Amino acid sequence: MDFRGLAVFFLLTESALAVKSNACMAARRSFLGSDAMLLAIICTISSVACSAKSFDDAFRTAFLCLLIGVPGAGKVRPAKSPPFYQMDTCAGVCQIHTGGAAWLFHKAESCYSQCSFCESAKGAELTIMGTERKPEFFGGKDLHIGIVGCGYVGLPLALRFCEMGQRVTGFDTDKQKVDKLNAGQTYILHIPEAAIAKFVGQKRFGATTDFTRLKEMDAVLICVPTPLDERREPDLSYVEETARAIAPNLQRNQLIVLESTTYPGTTEELVLPILEAGGLKCPIARAGTNDNVQTDFYLAFSPEREDPGNKQFGLAQIPKVVGGINLPSRRAAELLYGQIVARVIPVSSTREAEMSKLLENIFRSVNIALVNELKLLSQRMGMDIWEVIEASATKPFGFMAFQPGPGIGGHCIPLDPYYLSWKAREYDFEARFIALAGEINTSMPYHVINAVADALNQRRKALKGSKVLLLGVSYKKDVDDLRESPSLKLMQLLNERGAILHYNDPYFPQLQKMRHYDYSHLKSVELTPQNLAAYDCVLLATDHSSYDMQAIVDASQLVVDTRNATRRITRNREKVVLC
Repeated sequence: MDFRGLAVFFLLTESALAVKSNACMAARRSFLGSDAMLLAIICTISSVACSAKSFDDAFRTAFLCLLIGVPGAGKVRPAKSPPFYQMDTCAGVCQIHTGGAAWLFHKAESCYSQCSFCESAKGAELTIMGTERKPEFFGGKDLHIGIVGCGYVGLPLALRFCEMGQRVTGFDTDKQKVDKLNAGQTYILHIPEAAIAKFVGQKRFGATTDFTRLKEMDAVLICVPTPLDERREPDLSYVEETARAIAPNLQRNQLIVLESTTYPGTTEELVLPILEAGGLKCPIARAGTNDNVQTDFYLAFSPEREDPGNKQFGLAQIPKVVGGINLPSRRAAELLYGQIVARVIPVSSTREAEMSKLLENIFRSVNIALVNELKLLSQRMGMDIWEVIEASATKPFGFMAFQPGPGIGGHCIPLDPYYLSWKAREYDFEARFIALAGEINTSMPYHVINAVADALNQRRKALKGSKVLLLGVSYKKDVDDLRESPSLKLMQLLNERGAILHYNDPYFPQLQKMRHYDYSHLKSVELTPQNLAAYDCVLLATDHSSYDMQAIVDASQLVVDTRNATRRITRNREKVVLC
């Protein structure tokens, strides 16, 4: 091998290496005329070959150490955080990022092109300045993606990226979840274990509680809860804690995306300052104002649109809205998500992206509140609101059917509108539609309990002391999801009114302690004719498909139906009270 020729070739690439040092320049000037230096290259290459990933890695690592003038180059060994290597020298320790299979000199398809060199009392130190991941990098393969929060949003997202050939590490503070995932097990009913086990076996997916590993990721997606506090104001503690966990591990040209639903301005006002505190900057530049902005890392917002249990629209079929702090950030996020969804919708900034998710759910909240209020009116007027809605839905344009119920549940509709109304007050604006919809929807569980009390009263029974069996505790049918379920509020109100309460739900054999409720002493009651007959009232809160409504009505003394699940029941119809 002609090492002198290779040396000339590498020296010609010095403009692609951001190495600024007088000692470095001196070493370069003397390099071509030094046979001893050529011998040192050969010796150093042989010494690192056993620890580097390949001969190419060994050669460029050894060469770069000599190129920058590190005296007394010795054996290179893996450092504590691969793919870094440390070289012991008589002047100190040099740490080198070999960049895996990418060359240290610049190539068009390479994401590695920068390094920094400094001299100190401890000796010479060389660090490749991370990967120069341009936005186009995130449209490539074999990325390493970190997803913070392995719940109903994060886990399906992780598996979708794995399906497309990417490597994913899930980050979660719940060690039990992490252990289950690493064992190929699931804790979410509609996510099959086979999919998790497959990608764990292929080394494409794993989970950890070690947030220092965030530094190893090309992209980090934040999928953590954004609940309300006891004053019904935004609780962004999970988002803030996650941002603070990322900050000390943030790498140059890393992509960070917030997916958690929140008010407009959260990404700019909360997440960005925390990430920039370490020195790396991501300038705010609305798309179209400064498209050539230079950024040290990428930051974007792309709201999750997960609908648990929806068999018609999975993650791959649902378009993804993306807004960036600046245009490069948006472009990076567009290319990343473009690999897993059919369509990406770019918007001008993170604020528009944040607002779009709120609009989606406020639209639903307001319309559900409308039909809930019309249900109350229809009952007073002696009409069947469900029949009215069914008739109106035959109009082929200009009408969208929403269904009334015992309240609203899930991770979005009960919470998201309050995020915007809270933020609106900062601008001296009162979002009256949001407030009115929230008032109506929040009142529905109270209406249901009053209806139960009235129905019992018609049978000469008081609610206090009556045995009530609540059917369905999940927030909607056929899912194992309790988040903000109106059933939990119904149970609280029944307890407060002195009822003897039990429940049945095929998806929850036993309840656990939750954020606002503790029903850990309750277990699901088996639905047998004998058990059903023992209750003064059966309250249908969630209409799971597995419920045989005719059998339930036949065996029960009284059925209060909040979902119109008994609409086709004719036998023993007198036992049913629609609510």
